[in-house]
Amino acid sequence: MSPSDTSLWSPISGGITSPFGFKAAGIRAGLKPSGNRDLALVLAPEGSVCAATFTQSSTKAACINLCKERLQLNGGRARAIIINSGQANAFTGDRGLLDSLSATAAIAESLGLRETEVLISSTGVIGERIPMMKLLNGVNRLVKQLSKSGGDDAANAILTTDLVTKQIAFQGVLGDRIVTIGGMAKGSGMIHPDMATMLGYITCDVGISPKIWTNMIRRISDCSFNAITVDGDTSTNDAFIAFSSGEPLQEHYLDSLELGIKKTAQYLAKAIARDGEGANCLIEVNVEGTNSFLEAVKVARTIVGSSLVKTAIHGSDPNWGRIIGALGRSGVDFQLEDLSLWIGPYQLIDKGQTLNFKRIDVSSYMSQRKCGQYLHDDTISLRLILGKGLGQAMAWGCDMSEEYIRINADYTT
Repeated sequence: MSPSDTSLWSPISGGITSPFGFKAAGIRAGLKPSGNRDLALVLAPEGSVCAATFTQSSTKAACINLCKERLQLNGGRARAIIINSGQANAFTGDRGLLDSLSATAAIAESLGLRETEVLISSTGVIGERIPMMKLLNGVNRLVKQLSKSGGDDAANAILTTDLVTKQIAFQGVLGDRIVTIGGMAKGSGMIHPDMATMLGYITCDVGISPKIWTNMIRRISDCSFNAITVDGDTSTNDAFIAFSSGEPLQEHYLDSLELGIKKTAQYLAKAIARDGEGANCLIEVNVEGTNSFLEAVKVARTIVGSSLVKTAIHGSDPNWGRIIGALGRSGVDFQLEDLSLWIGPYQLIDKGQTLNFKRIDVSSYMSQRKCGQYLHDDTISLRLILGKGLGQAMAWGCDMSEEYIRINADYTT
């Protein structure tokens, strides 16, 4: 079967604990004023490989640097990750690093692991430290609740302003075995390419070398979590972390495995974009015909990140001039006579020439999609062809509403 055939991966119920040997838990440790679940733990089987991509922000939280150091020290291996929500523990000085070290040490002791085998993610308000007494008091309870069925609780415990949990699992038959991939994520605001206020986690039950796994995760990050935007702001704590452990997979199935990991990551990335603060729909921008993937993704990200495009879509306004304006500032060269543009099924420009189209029909398409079923028929698609090159890429975002302003105006008050 061709690795390009996505039909070999089928969705199943479950999430981060669906692959064999993985466990998770999520508890109420009292870190959030709301009283919701706020502390999660994922435990990977012995011998697991781990790869990650992190925020490019120059004001990284201590947990990011700690994870990078430990993955490098262990040669791309880790066993567990603790995740707290409510406090980003970023820009908190030396105390923030000590808190991250203390949290991972407590988990390591309770699980009988080396401290360097435990990673940590934090999400919440920047500048606020973790209430460490509450976290440490919850560690033993968190570890005791680790189970195969703990994925739902973990997916809930990592949320902040999210409206829904984000989790998915896929299974595929590769050769004579069934391979399972699971994932969970959080993110709703401060979402922008080069990682955003988002946390994404993937698990897989395949034995694979750390080098191959790391390269695979980096490629997948570029066309998933690094291809979404909600508001143009990049955060201090963003991470995409993936674990894998199991029987080795024959080399000729690696492309098919990468396809499944990519499918999982893109589902989670789109779920984050759709759940953007105050959003009513998902925006998908597909760019074709550039000289390279990098050019295509640069155009797609620029358009989907444009506030003018996002507000026009919120108003169901087929104002194609805003799309062209964003395209023009993307920094990618193209010839106007090569440009074609569609909003949904409606073509508005053909090889540089504007077409007569019924604005009411295009507006109606946009309005219907804004009322569509979540991640089913709530996507407004924009397609651009810029030439005859082989470069193609997609990016995802959401509309921008008055509700987005209200949520962020009141975030810490």
